[in-house]
Amino acid sequence: MFELDHDLAQDIVDRTMAILPYNVNVMDSQGLILGSGEPERINTRHEGAQLVLANGRVVEIDGQTAKHLKGVQPGINLPLMHDGRLIGVLGITGEPEGLRTYAELVRMTAEMLVSHRHQQAEQQWRRQRCDDLLALLLADAGESPRLVDEAQQLGLKPQLARTPYLFELGAGQSADALSAWLASRYPDSWCVSSAQYSLLWCRPAAVPVDNPRLLEKLEGLGWNILRVAVGGQAQGLSGLRRCYRRVTDLLAYGRDVLPQSRLLTLNRYRLPVMLWRHRNDDALDELLNPLRKVLAKDANGQLLATLRSWCEHDGQSQACADALGIHRNSLRYRMERIAELSGVDPLTLDGMLALYLGVQLLPQALSQ
Repeated sequence: MFELDHDLAQDIVDRTMAILPYNVNVMDSQGLILGSGEPERINTRHEGAQLVLANGRVVEIDGQTAKHLKGVQPGINLPLMHDGRLIGVLGITGEPEGLRTYAELVRMTAEMLVSHRHQQAEQQWRRQRCDDLLALLLADAGESPRLVDEAQQLGLKPQLARTPYLFELGAGQSADALSAWLASRYPDSWCVSSAQYSLLWCRPAAVPVDNPRLLEKLEGLGWNILRVAVGGQAQGLSGLRRCYRRVTDLLAYGRDVLPQSRLLTLNRYRLPVMLWRHRNDDALDELLNPLRKVLAKDANGQLLATLRSWCEHDGQSQACADALGIHRNSLRYRMERIAELSGVDPLTLDGMLALYLGVQLLPQALSQ
Protein backbone atom coordinates (compact mmCIF):
# COMPACT_ATOMS: atom_id res chain seq x y z
CA MET A 1 0.00 0.00 0.00
CA PHE A 2 1.49 3.33 -1.06
CA GLU A 3 2.01 5.96 1.67
CA LEU A 4 3.38 9.48 1.72
CA ASP A 5 6.89 9.93 3.08
CA HIS A 6 8.95 12.97 4.01
CA ASP A 7 10.90 13.13 0.73
CA LEU A 8 7.80 13.04 -1.46
CA ALA A 9 5.94 15.51 0.78
CA GLN A 10 8.82 17.99 0.73
CA ASP A 11 9.14 17.59 -3.04
CA ILE A 12 5.48 18.57 -3.42
CA VAL A 13 6.05 21.57 -1.14
CA ASP A 14 9.19 22.74 -2.95
CA ARG A 15 7.68 22.43 -6.43
CA THR A 16 4.48 24.24 -5.40
CA MET A 17 6.19 27.06 -3.52
CA ALA A 18 8.46 27.70 -6.50
CA ILE A 19 5.31 28.93 -8.27
CA LEU A 20 2.97 30.21 -5.52
CA PRO A 21 3.76 33.00 -3.02
CA TYR A 22 2.17 30.99 -0.18
CA ASN A 23 3.41 28.49 2.36
CA VAL A 24 2.41 24.89 1.68
CA ASN A 25 2.17 21.94 4.10
CA VAL A 26 1.72 18.28 3.29
CA MET A 27 0.35 16.01 6.02
CA ASP A 28 0.15 12.21 6.22
CA SER A 29 -2.92 10.09 6.92
CA GLN A 30 -2.56 10.80 10.66
CA GLY A 31 -2.39 14.57 10.30
CA LEU A 32 1.37 14.79 10.93
CA ILE A 33 3.19 17.44 8.87
CA LEU A 34 5.73 15.66 6.64
CA GLY A 35 6.75 18.56 4.39
CA SER A 36 6.48 22.31 4.85
CA GLY A 37 7.85 25.66 3.75
CA GLU A 38 8.25 26.31 7.48
CA PRO A 39 10.74 23.61 8.57
CA GLU A 40 10.02 24.12 12.27
CA ARG A 41 6.48 22.76 11.74
CA ILE A 42 7.64 19.40 10.34
CA ASN A 43 6.66 16.43 12.57
CA THR A 44 4.00 18.49 14.39
CA ARG A 45 0.29 17.72 14.39
CA HIS A 46 -2.05 19.76 12.17
CA GLU A 47 -5.61 19.99 13.49
CA GLY A 48 -6.95 21.30 10.19
CA ALA A 49 -5.65 18.18 8.48
CA GLN A 50 -7.33 16.00 11.08
CA LEU A 51 -10.64 17.68 10.23
CA VAL A 52 -10.10 16.84 6.56
CA LEU A 53 -9.20 13.25 7.40
CA ALA A 54 -12.25 12.88 9.63
CA ASN A 55 -14.70 14.25 7.05
CA GLY A 56 -12.99 13.49 3.74
CA ARG A 57 -13.67 16.96 2.37
CA VAL A 58 -12.04 20.37 1.85
CA VAL A 59 -11.72 22.41 5.05
CA GLU A 60 -11.30 26.17 4.89
CA ILE A 61 -9.99 27.97 7.96
CA ASP A 62 -10.08 31.74 8.20
CA GLY A 63 -8.15 33.90 10.63
CA GLN A 64 -10.82 33.85 13.30
CA THR A 65 -11.24 30.06 13.27
CA ALA A 66 -7.48 29.47 13.30
CA LYS A 67 -7.21 31.17 16.69
CA HIS A 68 -9.18 28.31 18.24
CA LEU A 69 -7.18 25.41 16.69
CA LYS A 70 -3.78 24.14 17.81
CA GLY A 71 -0.91 24.42 15.32
CA VAL A 72 -3.15 25.82 12.60
CA GLN A 73 -2.88 28.95 10.46
CA PRO A 74 -5.52 30.36 8.13
CA GLY A 75 -5.72 28.50 4.85
CA ILE A 76 -7.32 25.79 2.75
CA ASN A 77 -6.78 22.11 3.48
CA LEU A 78 -7.60 19.61 0.76
CA PRO A 79 -7.72 15.81 0.81
CA LEU A 80 -4.94 14.09 -1.21
CA MET A 81 -6.26 11.02 -3.01
CA HIS A 82 -4.48 8.12 -4.67
CA ASP A 83 -6.32 5.23 -6.34
CA GLY A 84 -9.53 6.34 -4.64
CA ARG A 85 -7.93 6.27 -1.17
CA LEU A 86 -7.33 9.24 1.15
CA ILE A 87 -3.59 9.20 1.83
CA GLY A 88 -2.96 12.70 3.25
CA VAL A 89 -3.78 16.38 3.26
CA LEU A 90 -2.48 19.36 1.32
CA GLY A 91 -2.58 22.69 3.15
CA ILE A 92 -2.05 26.16 1.65
CA THR A 93 -1.52 28.96 4.15
CA GLY A 94 -3.41 32.26 3.74
CA GLU A 95 -6.91 33.67 3.83
CA PRO A 96 -9.18 31.20 1.95
CA GLU A 97 -10.77 33.95 -0.10
CA GLY A 98 -7.52 34.56 -1.97
CA LEU A 99 -6.54 30.89 -2.32
CA ARG A 100 -9.55 29.21 -3.89
CA THR A 101 -8.33 30.00 -7.42
CA TYR A 102 -5.13 28.03 -6.86
CA ALA A 103 -6.20 25.29 -4.45
CA GLU A 104 -7.60 22.73 -6.91
CA LEU A 105 -4.72 23.23 -9.34
CA VAL A 106 -2.21 22.68 -6.55
CA ARG A 107 -4.04 19.56 -5.40
CA MET A 108 -4.13 18.18 -8.95
CA THR A 109 -0.38 18.79 -9.30
CA ALA A 110 0.30 17.13 -5.95
CA GLU A 111 -1.77 14.08 -6.83
CA MET A 112 0.04 13.79 -10.16
CA LEU A 113 3.38 13.79 -8.30
CA VAL A 114 2.05 11.12 -5.94
CA SER A 115 0.92 8.98 -8.86
CA HIS A 116 4.28 9.39 -10.63
CA ARG A 117 6.21 8.44 -7.51
CA HIS A 118 3.98 5.39 -7.04
CA GLN A 119 4.65 4.29 -10.62
CA GLN A 120 8.39 4.69 -10.03
CA ALA A 121 8.14 2.59 -6.87
CA GLU A 122 6.16 -0.07 -8.72
CA GLN A 123 8.69 -0.17 -11.56
CA GLN A 124 11.57 -0.40 -9.11
CA TRP A 125 9.84 -3.22 -7.24
CA ARG A 126 9.15 -5.04 -10.49
CA ARG A 127 12.76 -4.72 -11.65
CA GLN A 128 14.07 -5.95 -8.30
CA ARG A 129 11.58 -8.83 -8.18
CA CYS A 130 12.49 -9.87 -11.73
CA ASP A 131 16.18 -9.81 -10.82
CA ASP A 132 15.55 -11.92 -7.71
CA LEU A 133 13.31 -14.30 -9.61
CA LEU A 134 15.81 -14.82 -12.43
CA ALA A 135 18.54 -15.61 -9.90
CA LEU A 136 16.23 -18.21 -8.31
CA LEU A 137 15.25 -19.71 -11.68
CA LEU A 138 18.91 -20.16 -12.59
CA ALA A 139 19.70 -21.77 -9.23
CA ASP A 140 19.42 -25.51 -8.60
CA ALA A 141 15.89 -25.22 -7.19
CA GLY A 142 14.62 -23.17 -10.12
CA GLU A 143 12.02 -25.70 -11.30
CA SER A 144 9.55 -24.74 -8.56
CA PRO A 145 6.09 -24.44 -10.19
CA ARG A 146 5.42 -21.36 -8.06
CA LEU A 147 8.53 -19.60 -9.38
CA VAL A 148 7.79 -20.55 -12.98
CA ASP A 149 4.19 -19.35 -12.62
CA GLU A 150 5.33 -16.02 -11.16
CA ALA A 151 7.84 -15.65 -13.99
CA GLN A 152 5.00 -16.14 -16.49
CA GLN A 153 2.89 -13.52 -14.70
CA LEU A 154 5.75 -11.00 -14.78
CA GLY A 155 6.17 -11.58 -18.52
CA LEU A 156 9.61 -13.25 -18.29
CA LYS A 157 8.61 -16.05 -20.71
CA PRO A 158 10.54 -18.93 -19.08
CA GLN A 159 9.43 -21.28 -21.87
CA LEU A 160 11.62 -19.61 -24.52
CA ALA A 161 14.79 -21.30 -25.75
CA ARG A 162 17.73 -19.08 -24.87
CA THR A 163 21.45 -18.71 -25.54
CA PRO A 164 23.53 -17.58 -22.55
CA TYR A 165 26.38 -15.05 -22.79
CA LEU A 166 28.64 -14.40 -19.82
CA PHE A 167 30.40 -11.01 -19.97
CA GLU A 168 33.48 -10.11 -17.97
CA LEU A 169 33.80 -6.32 -17.76
CA GLY A 170 36.81 -4.15 -17.07
CA ALA A 171 37.14 -2.26 -13.79
CA GLY A 172 34.81 0.71 -13.52
CA GLN A 173 32.30 -0.67 -16.01
CA SER A 174 28.62 -0.84 -15.10
CA ALA A 175 26.91 -4.21 -15.47
CA ASP A 176 23.56 -2.46 -14.88
CA ALA A 177 24.13 -0.09 -17.80
CA LEU A 178 25.11 -2.94 -20.11
CA SER A 179 22.08 -4.92 -18.93
CA ALA A 180 19.76 -2.00 -19.75
CA TRP A 181 21.35 -1.56 -23.21
CA LEU A 182 20.99 -5.26 -24.10
CA ALA A 183 17.43 -5.49 -22.76
CA SER A 184 16.35 -2.42 -24.74
CA ARG A 185 17.65 -3.86 -28.03
CA TYR A 186 16.84 -7.53 -27.60
CA PRO A 187 13.27 -7.99 -26.32
CA ASP A 188 12.60 -10.78 -23.80
CA SER A 189 16.25 -10.89 -22.75
CA TRP A 190 17.25 -12.01 -19.26
CA CYS A 191 20.11 -10.15 -17.60
CA VAL A 192 21.55 -11.18 -14.24
CA SER A 193 24.61 -9.70 -12.54
CA SER A 194 26.01 -12.03 -9.91
CA ALA A 195 29.25 -10.09 -9.38
CA GLN A 196 30.41 -6.49 -9.75
CA TYR A 197 32.00 -6.86 -13.19
CA SER A 198 30.06 -9.86 -14.49
CA LEU A 199 26.83 -10.04 -16.47
CA LEU A 200 24.87 -13.06 -17.64
CA TRP A 201 22.77 -12.27 -20.70
CA CYS A 202 20.29 -14.92 -21.88
CA ARG A 203 18.95 -13.85 -25.25
CA PRO A 204 16.04 -15.57 -26.98
CA ALA A 205 17.58 -18.17 -29.28
CA ALA A 206 15.29 -17.11 -32.10
CA VAL A 207 16.98 -13.70 -32.23
CA PRO A 208 20.10 -13.91 -34.46
CA VAL A 209 23.23 -12.15 -33.19
CA ASP A 210 26.53 -11.59 -34.99
CA ASN A 211 28.85 -12.01 -32.00
CA PRO A 212 31.97 -10.26 -33.40
CA ARG A 213 29.87 -7.31 -34.56
CA LEU A 214 28.16 -7.13 -31.17
CA LEU A 215 31.54 -6.91 -29.41
CA GLU A 216 32.65 -4.27 -31.88
CA LYS A 217 29.47 -2.28 -31.27
CA LEU A 218 29.86 -2.42 -27.49
CA GLU A 219 33.48 -1.37 -27.73
CA GLY A 220 32.48 1.55 -29.93
CA LEU A 221 29.99 2.64 -27.27
CA GLY A 222 32.73 2.71 -24.66
CA TRP A 223 32.31 -0.59 -22.83
CA ASN A 224 35.50 -2.40 -21.92
CA ILE A 225 34.59 -6.06 -22.45
CA LEU A 226 37.52 -8.17 -21.28
CA ARG A 227 35.96 -11.34 -22.66
CA VAL A 228 32.61 -12.96 -23.30
CA ALA A 229 31.74 -16.65 -23.18
CA VAL A 230 28.90 -17.77 -25.49
CA GLY A 231 26.98 -20.97 -24.83
CA GLY A 232 24.77 -23.06 -27.06
CA GLN A 233 21.02 -22.96 -27.44
CA ALA A 234 19.32 -24.16 -24.25
CA GLN A 235 15.83 -25.61 -24.11
CA GLY A 236 13.90 -25.11 -20.88
CA LEU A 237 15.15 -23.93 -17.50
CA SER A 238 17.10 -27.08 -16.69
CA GLY A 239 18.95 -26.83 -20.00
CA LEU A 240 19.65 -23.15 -19.40
CA ARG A 241 21.07 -23.87 -15.95
CA ARG A 242 23.40 -26.50 -17.40
CA CYS A 243 24.51 -24.14 -20.15
CA TYR A 244 25.07 -21.38 -17.58
CA ARG A 245 27.48 -23.66 -15.73
CA ARG A 246 29.27 -24.43 -19.00
CA VAL A 247 29.79 -20.76 -19.93
CA THR A 248 31.00 -20.06 -16.38
CA ASP A 249 33.66 -22.74 -16.89
CA LEU A 250 34.35 -21.43 -20.39
CA LEU A 251 34.98 -17.90 -19.13
CA ALA A 252 37.33 -19.15 -16.40
CA TYR A 253 39.11 -21.34 -18.96
CA GLY A 254 39.58 -18.38 -21.28
CA ARG A 255 40.89 -16.20 -18.44
CA ASP A 256 43.52 -18.78 -17.45
CA VAL A 257 44.41 -20.42 -20.75
CA LEU A 258 43.53 -17.96 -23.52
CA PRO A 259 43.90 -14.51 -21.91
CA GLN A 260 44.20 -12.77 -25.29
CA SER A 261 40.91 -14.20 -26.62
CA ARG A 262 37.92 -11.92 -26.05
CA LEU A 263 35.28 -14.09 -27.73
CA LEU A 264 34.96 -17.69 -26.57
CA THR A 265 32.28 -20.04 -27.86
CA LEU A 266 31.29 -23.28 -26.22
CA ASN A 267 31.04 -25.02 -29.59
CA ARG A 268 34.72 -24.27 -30.22
CA TYR A 269 36.10 -25.18 -26.78
CA ARG A 270 33.60 -27.69 -25.39
CA LEU A 271 36.06 -30.59 -25.01
CA PRO A 272 39.00 -28.68 -23.49
CA VAL A 273 36.67 -26.84 -21.12
CA MET A 274 35.16 -30.11 -19.96
CA LEU A 275 38.64 -31.49 -19.26
CA TRP A 276 39.89 -28.20 -17.79
CA ARG A 277 37.38 -28.56 -14.96
CA HIS A 278 39.33 -31.69 -13.95
CA ARG A 279 42.78 -30.21 -14.55
CA ASN A 280 43.96 -31.22 -11.07
CA ASP A 281 43.01 -34.89 -11.47
CA ASP A 282 45.90 -37.38 -11.71
CA ALA A 283 44.42 -39.05 -14.79
CA LEU A 284 44.35 -35.79 -16.73
CA ASP A 285 47.84 -34.93 -15.55
CA GLU A 286 49.10 -38.18 -17.06
CA LEU A 287 47.31 -37.38 -20.31
CA LEU A 288 49.26 -34.12 -20.59
CA ASN A 289 52.69 -35.66 -20.02
CA PRO A 290 53.47 -36.07 -23.78
CA LEU A 291 53.17 -32.33 -24.35
CA ARG A 292 55.32 -31.54 -21.32
CA LYS A 293 58.10 -33.67 -22.82
CA VAL A 294 57.94 -31.59 -26.00
CA LEU A 295 57.93 -28.31 -24.06
CA ALA A 296 61.01 -29.35 -22.11
CA LYS A 297 63.06 -29.48 -25.34
CA ASP A 298 61.32 -26.65 -27.22
CA ALA A 299 63.34 -23.62 -26.11
CA ASN A 300 62.16 -21.25 -28.84
CA GLY A 301 58.56 -22.53 -28.99
CA GLN A 302 58.89 -23.67 -32.62
CA LEU A 303 57.61 -27.18 -32.02
CA LEU A 304 54.63 -26.00 -30.00
CA ALA A 305 53.72 -23.44 -32.68
CA THR A 306 53.94 -26.23 -35.27
CA LEU A 307 51.77 -28.51 -33.19
CA ARG A 308 49.19 -25.79 -32.64
CA SER A 309 49.01 -25.12 -36.38
CA TRP A 310 48.76 -28.86 -37.04
CA CYS A 311 45.74 -29.10 -34.73
CA GLU A 312 44.12 -25.94 -36.13
CA HIS A 313 44.35 -27.35 -39.67
CA ASP A 314 43.03 -30.79 -38.70
CA GLY A 315 46.31 -32.50 -39.60
CA GLN A 316 46.25 -31.25 -43.21
CA SER A 317 49.97 -31.11 -44.10
CA GLN A 318 49.88 -28.59 -46.94
CA ALA A 319 47.51 -26.19 -45.16
CA CYS A 320 49.62 -26.42 -42.00
CA ALA A 321 52.90 -25.83 -43.88
CA ASP A 322 51.41 -22.86 -45.75
CA ALA A 323 50.20 -21.31 -42.50
CA LEU A 324 53.67 -21.69 -40.98
CA GLY A 325 55.41 -20.49 -44.13
CA ILE A 326 57.61 -23.59 -44.41
CA HIS A 327 58.13 -26.46 -46.85
CA ARG A 328 56.27 -29.72 -46.31
CA ASN A 329 59.59 -31.48 -45.74
CA SER A 330 60.37 -29.07 -42.89
CA LEU A 331 56.94 -29.76 -41.47
CA ARG A 332 57.52 -33.51 -41.69
CA TYR A 333 60.83 -33.13 -39.85
CA ARG A 334 59.21 -31.15 -37.06
CA MET A 335 56.38 -33.65 -36.68
CA GLU A 336 58.90 -36.49 -36.46
CA ARG A 337 60.75 -34.53 -33.77
CA ILE A 338 57.49 -34.04 -31.85
CA ALA A 339 56.78 -37.77 -32.08
CA GLU A 340 60.29 -38.55 -30.86
CA LEU A 341 60.09 -36.23 -27.84
CA SER A 342 56.51 -36.94 -26.82
CA GLY A 343 56.51 -40.65 -27.38
CA VAL A 344 53.25 -40.45 -29.34
CA ASP A 345 52.66 -40.23 -33.06
CA PRO A 346 50.72 -37.04 -33.98
CA LEU A 347 49.80 -38.64 -37.31
CA THR A 348 47.54 -41.12 -35.52
CA LEU A 349 44.17 -40.20 -34.07
CA ASP A 350 45.10 -41.11 -30.48
CA GLY A 351 48.42 -39.27 -30.70
CA MET A 352 46.90 -36.19 -32.25
CA LEU A 353 44.12 -36.14 -29.60
CA ALA A 354 46.59 -36.40 -26.72
CA LEU A 355 48.73 -33.57 -28.07
CA TYR A 356 45.69 -31.51 -29.06
CA LEU A 357 44.38 -31.61 -25.50
CA GLY A 358 47.75 -30.52 -24.22
CA VAL A 359 47.81 -27.57 -26.61
CA GLN A 360 44.32 -26.55 -25.53
CA LEU A 361 44.90 -26.92 -21.80
CA LEU A 362 48.48 -25.79 -21.24
CA PRO A 363 49.33 -23.00 -23.72
CA GLN A 364 50.50 -20.80 -20.83
CA ALA A 365 53.65 -22.97 -20.70
CA LEU A 366 54.83 -21.06 -23.77
CA SER A 367 55.57 -17.98 -21.71
CA GLN A 368 57.20 -19.85 -18.80
